Amino acid sequence: MSKKVIITGASGGFGQLTVQGLLKAGHAVVGTMRGVEGRNKEAAAALTQAGAQVVEMDVTNDKSVEDGVAKAIELLGGLDVVINNAGVGSIGMLEHHTPEDFRKLFEVNVFGVQRVNRAALPHLRQQGSGTILFVSSLLGRITLPFYGVYNATKWALEGLAENYRVELSTFGIEICLIEPGGYATAFGENLIPSSDQSRNESYGEFMNMPQQLFGGFVEALNNNPNQKPEFVAQAMVDVVNKPVGEKPFRTVIDTMGMGDLVKQANEVQDQITNAMYGNFGIDGLLKVQSTSKAEG
Repeated sequence: MSKKVIITGASGGFGQLTVQGLLKAGHAVVGTMRGVEGRNKEAAAALTQAGAQVVEMDVTNDKSVEDGVAKAIELLGGLDVVINNAGVGSIGMLEHHTPEDFRKLFEVNVFGVQRVNRAALPHLRQQGSGTILFVSSLLGRITLPFYGVYNATKWALEGLAENYRVELSTFGIEICLIEPGGYATAFGENLIPSSDQSRNESYGEFMNMPQQLFGGFVEALNNNPNQKPEFVAQAMVDVVNKPVGEKPFRTVIDTMGMGDLVKQANEVQDQITNAMYGNFGIDGLLKVQSTSKAEG
């Protein structure tokens, strides 16, 4: 069944690939991005040529998000699926990241997601169906040194998804988390470094560790041709395609070993959640309730 989909961060990486996959699967798609008439003009034109519609949106700006979601609903003639894909990363010693550095990442990775959800949810609740995908990360379930700010945003995103899942299930709205490993996209090339370099000397040789770890990770990616970003895009399309009630809450996409361990952690988390909600007599909230004929 064809769905009406809005996806943020569609200018490149997972976003661009997911738009292409959704279109091939027969869905109607609005991709959002900044700089539709500027730096991302070529990307916007390519998506338009492929069959998507493109809307200007800055997820860090309330009005831009409200206007963008309203425009997307108008262009699509409705809305079934929201994919929160826009995101930024960071690298560096956690101590060296200033509060402003934290704000930059949280504005996109957490507050931006909340803005988009708040703009879209009145429509989804009114129709009694819908799906919201959160693009998290394996680093939303585990931590690696020197990615601390990014870790914090993705752990926060996981908490948001957990709560939205139960608060929206009675409205027929499904919540799904996508947890990719690391992939060779422009995301890795645009990691935001810590802005305070005044403390570097006191860390001595240890200051070399972030770039050494990142370099080793890039080498590992280059040596693993099976770690393709297309797999992440396809996983999102597969989730969108699944019927109401059959969409997995968490989907891990990784071929480099970390994913298997995170899947084990997710299984334990599910057991804890089910038991805790059962003890409170609210475990029914963990299952979406179909409240309309439309599929989410």
